[in-house]
Parts: sequence; structure tokens; C-alpha cells
Amino acid sequence: MNKSEHLATVMVNAFIDAVERGVDLMPVVADSTSTAKIAPFMKKYPSRLVNVGIAEQALVGTAAGLALGGKVAVTCNAAPFLISRANEQIKIDVCYNNTNVKLFGLNAGASYGPLASTHHSIDDISVLRGFGNIEIYAPSCPVECRQIIDYALAHIGPVYIRLDGKALPVLHDEDYQFIPGKIDILREGGDVALVSMGSTVHETIAAAAELELNGIDATVISIPSIRPCDTTRLFEVLKPHRAIVSVEEHNVNGGVGSLIAEVLAEAGCAIPLRRLGIADGGYAIAADRSATRARHEIDAAGIVKHATALYHAQAKQ
Repeated sequence: MNKSEHLATVMVNAFIDAVERGVDLMPVVADSTSTAKIAPFMKKYPSRLVNVGIAEQALVGTAAGLALGGKVAVTCNAAPFLISRANEQIKIDVCYNNTNVKLFGLNAGASYGPLASTHHSIDDISVLRGFGNIEIYAPSCPVECRQIIDYALAHIGPVYIRLDGKALPVLHDEDYQFIPGKIDILREGGDVALVSMGSTVHETIAAAAELELNGIDATVISIPSIRPCDTTRLFEVLKPHRAIVSVEEHNVNGGVGSLIAEVLAEAGCAIPLRRLGIADGGYAIAADRSATRARHEIDAAGIVKHATALYHAQAKQ
């Protein structure tokens, strides 16, 4: 399928459908109606939207209060401001108190492009993995995104959904079924495993096609479900490979690369792993997406480069 769709649009359509089927849903925004693309929802259900202004702490606190009052509360604003400015409210009001709040981190990773580090969210997964009692998801395509949102709205408890800020192509057909914790094997190979989350899954798919032309057979694994994650199954899939490359538009610490390293270490497995992402101690550059990914070598070319080097290094041993 070649169809692409912005994940925020998928989110808003899911909200409208949820209210229509009787879900008592209340979105809360922080002067982020444009970012959330929520105008269609506002037009149809104006009394259901709460705009707290540019006050992210109030955004999360208000959502927690609505949830305690019996609503299904959802927050819709940019991931860097949600995670950084409202950090304590997420930790205490949502996670510690187990309130039924769904946090949508919009324009995640470096998808804000030239707006640079103030608007980049390259630590959201690592921060929230450090908080207990919150499920964490990163959809890679519109079909998967819709299913994750529908699941989250029905689930009782805190959920964080990381949404990219660009339109993403469809990867799955309508027969696809999202299951919390399940890893998504998009391509099976025998030489190297390419593992990613969210929008960088598309880079690994392109890289796998190029690696095949070079005689390297790659497995492509997407991890849309960060917590929960079936790490037993993940290890089973990784174990036969000669090398592993993780790819994420996120810091190399605390995200998918760290998750894989933990799985391998706890199993006592010595498969070489190369973590691609924003380098330790660094920030994503201020540039459009293609330049940003090329600079940090999380585009298809960078993945091919590192996967090839790692594979041949192991072949010599």
C-alpha cells in the first residue's frame, strides 16, 4: 500500500468515533489545537474539549482530575513539552495515582526539524520507561496507530502513545491485529536483525531491501509496544542472527537499543549490537528530517553502512 496519513489525523478520527460509540472522552490541549489537528473534533463536540493554554503542568493535572471524575481523559500536545514541562505531574498525578489518562506525545523524535532541541523529543521513551505503571507505544503506520489508540481508549490505566509529526505510509493491511506486548516481524532473514520503533521502521525496511542486493539477508522487527513487551519472544527472534542493529529517532540510551541490550545481557547472549540514534550526550541537529537522519546515520544509508560493517566483522571471526 502506498497510502500515507498523518498520525494526528488518525488520532482525531479515533476520538470522534469513540464519542460516537458512547465513550465519555475529554481531550485536553495546551494551546495545541493546530499541532493536534483537532479542529474536526472541536467542530463536532465543542463542549468536550478543554484548552488550558500554554500550561503543560495544568494540562496533565486537569486530565488526571477529569479521569478521577470518570472521564476517559486524553492529552494532545507536543511530546517535548508534555514530557519535560509536565514531568512531575505525569509521574505523580498519572502514574503513581494510576489515573485513566492517555498521553499523546505529538511531533515526537526530531520531527519538528529546524526548530531544534527545544522542540525535539529524543528522551521521552527513556523518561517514561523510568516511571512505573504506564504503558508505552510507538506506532509505525496509520493502521497500527488506529488500533493502538482504540486499545488505549478501552484500557483502564495510564498510556503514553508516541506519534510522529509527519505523514507515514501504511505498512499493514486491514487484517493486521495489534496485540499489546507483541513484536511485529515485517521481514524474515537469517543474517542481521534490524530493530526499530515508530517512523524509523520505514528506514529499516528500505535498508533491508538494499542489504539484500548486497547479499545480506536482514530480518526487520518493529517494536510498537515498548511496555509491555514480550521480551522472551524478542530474544527468540534475535538469537539466530549474526549481528543486530537498533534504529530510533531517540537518544541511544533508554529506548529500543537499550531494551535490546537488556534482553541480550539478561540472557547471557553475546550477539554484537550496534545502537543507532542520537549519540550519548548529544542532541539532534536542527535540520529537515532527511538531513537530520543522514547526519545521525539513522536513515537507510546509515543503517546499511553499520549493518554491513557489523556483519562482515562477524563473518571474519
